[in-house]
Amino acid sequence: MPVALLVPAGLGLVFLTLPLAGLLVRTPWATLPERLTAPGVLTALRLSVVCATLATLLCLLLGVPLAWLLARVDFPGRRLVRALVTVPLVLPPVVGGVALLLVFGRRGLLGGWLDETFGLTLPFTTTGVVLAEAFVAMPFLVIAVEGALRGADTRYEEAAATLGAGRWTTFTRVTLPLVAPGVAAGAVLAWARALGEFGATITFAGNYPGTTQTMPLAVYLALETDLEAAIVLSLILLVVSVAILAGLRDRWIGTS
Repeated sequence: MPVALLVPAGLGLVFLTLPLAGLLVRTPWATLPERLTAPGVLTALRLSVVCATLATLLCLLLGVPLAWLLARVDFPGRRLVRALVTVPLVLPPVVGGVALLLVFGRRGLLGGWLDETFGLTLPFTTTGVVLAEAFVAMPFLVIAVEGALRGADTRYEEAAATLGAGRWTTFTRVTLPLVAPGVAAGAVLAWARALGEFGATITFAGNYPGTTQTMPLAVYLALETDLEAAIVLSLILLVVSVAILAGLRDRWIGTS
């Protein structure tokens, strides 16, 4: 390997891994079990897992049909729709939270109607956390599923249609099994993104312990009072992220 490539590659590796190594070095391993079982940590972890799971289910419910639409239906403005779907990937999360407030807040486009008609308030609630996480995580699912649909062999679907299967039957019995690995990978990525969401959550749902304070928000709060607690919380998120990325690595390499 040329030195001109080896040196910057090594520097890039050091740049990306050194902060993670610093986190591991500064972790209070002696008191780690005690800190992991602290009530605040368990509450934030439980809330994070529940909200991320619910957000992922919402992403599956809405994102899979959306990915199918983008992959299989040729309609005017499809490129624009795809661009809009992927906007949350590059949009600053805080801006996403502000946008959610402007739509679902009590004075928002839909929030006022929801409050008056159903008495439903979304900002600064656990439901608000789920919505914020789903907003930033859904593009990951849509991109993964759309890619799987574009790579799937359509001859099986055509054969099912020839044999008299309806569109819904073909979708549920043929298409979904074909793209199941892509759906699973997208769901895992969406779950991981939802678990680590911070900006949109704190803007739209706030930071209330036991109600909206997820793990990233707990890290932010702990930095002001207890650095070791922040390190422990960060370590948990790091372990989860590495496990997910390592599990999906082979699939990424295989589809690249």
